[in-house]
Parts: sequence; C-alpha cells; structure tokens
Amino acid sequence: MRMTWLMALTCLAAPARADTPAQRVEQVSQQRLRATVLSLVGFGTRHTLSSQTDPRRGIGAALRWTEAEFNRYAAACGGCLTIETLSNVMTGDRLPQPTRVTDVVAIQKGSTEPDRVVIIAGHIDSRVGDVTNATADAPGANDDASGVAAVLEAARLLSRRRFPVTIVYAVLSGEEQGLFGGKILAGYAKSRGWQVTAMLNNDIIGNSCGSDARCDRAHIRVFSEGVRSDATAALVDEQRRLGGENDSPSRNLSRFIASLAGRAGPGFGVRQVWRRDRFGRGGDHIEMLQSGFPAIRFTAAVENYDRQHQDVRVEKGRAYGDTIDAMDFAYLAKVVRLNVGPLAALARAPTPPPASIEGAVSTDTKVSWETSPRAVRYRISWRPTDAAGWTGSVIVPGGVQSHVLKGVRVDDWIFGVSAIAADGFESPVSSAVPGGSFGPVARQGTTAVAPRR
Repeated sequence: MRMTWLMALTCLAAPARADTPAQRVEQVSQQRLRATVLSLVGFGTRHTLSSQTDPRRGIGAALRWTEAEFNRYAAACGGCLTIETLSNVMTGDRLPQPTRVTDVVAIQKGSTEPDRVVIIAGHIDSRVGDVTNATADAPGANDDASGVAAVLEAARLLSRRRFPVTIVYAVLSGEEQGLFGGKILAGYAKSRGWQVTAMLNNDIIGNSCGSDARCDRAHIRVFSEGVRSDATAALVDEQRRLGGENDSPSRNLSRFIASLAGRAGPGFGVRQVWRRDRFGRGGDHIEMLQSGFPAIRFTAAVENYDRQHQDVRVEKGRAYGDTIDAMDFAYLAKVVRLNVGPLAALARAPTPPPASIEGAVSTDTKVSWETSPRAVRYRISWRPTDAAGWTGSVIVPGGVQSHVLKGVRVDDWIFGVSAIAADGFESPVSSAVPGGSFGPVARQGTTAVAPRR
C-alpha cells in the first residue's frame, strides 16, 4: 500500500522533542493564522511603493516584522533557520520609478541533500483599485496576508525537525506590480545552484465564499501548467510526436498534492485546475516556472472579486475591500495543513528519478530510470493516455534501473517512476515523456524515449 504523508509521518520515530510531524500538522493554529493576518493588516498598506522606512506603516515595516517572526522561530530551533533578505531595484509598467523590491526568506538547510530544495511562498504586498496608489489603505487580508500566514505557520511547525532536503520559507514582494518577488527568488535559486523539486505558492487561500454568495469550504484549487514554461521548440516538437503535454513536473506535483487531499481535514479535497494560473491572471510561481522549476499555485475554491484589488468602501449596502471580516480561518487552517504535510513529505522523499521508455513495435514496454539518493524502492506507474491520474503501478527493488512490463504496449499508456525512501516517503512521479524530468530543460536532454534501433 502506498504510504500517504500522514501515515508516513505518524510511523516515524519520535524525535527528542515530544511532538511528531503528524501532530504538528494537527497543530496548525487558526488563532496564530488570524494573529498573523491581523498584524499584517495593521500596517495600513503594504503596497510595493509605500514607505520602506516608516516604523509603523507600509511595506518596509511589514517586511521587518516578518523578518523578526522568522528570527523568533530560528531562536526557538537553535539557529536552524538562516534568514536572508533578497532585494533588487526594479522597474516596470507598474513601477513608475526604480524601486527596491525585497523578499524575506528563511532557509532550513537539509541534513543530507542541502542543494535540493522545496519552497513554500506567499506575497506580502497589497493594493487597491489603482495599482499605483501607494497611500490608500490596502489591508490585503486575503490577498495575500493569508499566504504569508501559511508560510510563517509552516516555518513555525517544521523548523522543529531536521529534514534531508532544504526547506525555504519565502515571503515575496512586488507581486502586484509585476511578479518581481518571484523573479528575485528564481534568480537567487539559480545563482545558488538549487535543485528545486517543488514551489508551493499560496495566494488568496483564506476565503470560502465568493462575490456571488457561492461557498465552497470543501476544496482548494491547485493550478499547474501542462506544457513547460521553459520548453524549447525542439521539446515541444518532441511532445507532439511522443506525448508529454500533460506531464510536466508541475502537473505531476499537482497530482501528488491531490493524492494527499483529505488528510488536511474531513471532507477536504483538491480541485486540480490544469492551467498555469487563473484565466488571464498570474502569480509568483510563474517566474519559477519560467526558470524551469516545478511550481504550483494554491487559491481558494471560489474567489470573492468584491474583496480583491478594491478600495475599502460600502456601496448600496455592499462591502468592498480586502478586509479580514471576509475571511474563513477554519478554511485557511485546512489549506495550511495541506501545505505543511506535503511540504514535510517532499523534504523527506528522494529525488523524482528521470525516466525513459522503449517498446516501439513490441508487445512489451521497458521502463528505465536514473538512481535517486536514499531510494530503496521505485514505483512504476501508468495510466491510459486520456486518463487524468495514474491508474496502475508496480514496485521494484532499489537495486535495479529498469523493468519490463510484459504484454503492455507502449502506444496506449503514459508511464512514470517515483522513488521511495526507507521510511516510506515517496517522491512525485517523474513521467517518462519528453520534458517530464524534474529540473530545468536546459539541464536535461529533450527526450525520455529511447530511440528505436
């Protein structure tokens, strides 16, 4: 039986501290989430162009408060977090003058694979209707103090335990002005040589009712791209011939998260949306995708457009503006649980192994893969080409790098391989298609299909 993240976490031997990772997922606190959102709302506006020096109001004060929170968690875990501020002077259509944009990140270095990284992120900046209005009150409770609350809560809980893989807790700026915080983080990841397995971007995750009064407290949407943002023309041509347009690493990361849904709370599930982001809109994960890093976006099941990018006001008895009273903290806690558990599992799991297949003009299919550090077993998964998720699998021992599926014709199926550690943690599937391997296209070959000889 495949070990889910909560089962696997529960089976781990307890560390010196009494709480286990499974308990820490249960310990996601609505009260702490609310307190974080209240603190961020209290800065009046967090617009990218607002004051960077005022001690009480504006983006600068909010960033300093966030850095102080990370430092509190670092002190509590004996210095396990390295806090860094990443900044650059940026210009763009929504930045009328050169402006310093700053991200605050806390890095929890992995014990055995420090260069392999998983990231949880949210953006701290806020806005009203006029995207250049840096003086009006812009509470930004749901967009995106909710995402920052998720990042801080994950750091508070997961910093209590060591992981083989590095976890990065990222609070980003400049999203509303042009995804600048995501660009800064992606550039930093490349400069550090990080091998990013996953970026979980949380943006607008704290409301359960929409502007049309429709409510959905039972789902979170997870957005993922199909064709890779860093795809080359050669890769796209190969996908036309051999498949792979529905099997990017990000799409398989979405499938991975969906397979774990329900563990965040009774009756809670993932609605996978097979788009890079909402229709015609964007978030910081796009900058990671364009750099070749697998990334997905969490967003509430229904959005309240009266509470996004609006001046705070009441018109004809209808409230507008991103204020805290429109949030659902019980719902937010479920979404955060669905981040914390999988994030811990990803930081425990081996690298998703690059895989390839051969079997043209044959009744059998041979699946091959590269070895992953710490993997003791591998799972070969398959599904019909028109199926949404994996429908069958077989586990093989860690000492082999290929397996022949007898009587399985390669034409009719998509195949992939995941790696399993000794403690049961399993990676997302790496599809055996062109562009299916985790990591930038520039670092890998375009094909995942052995040539017919």
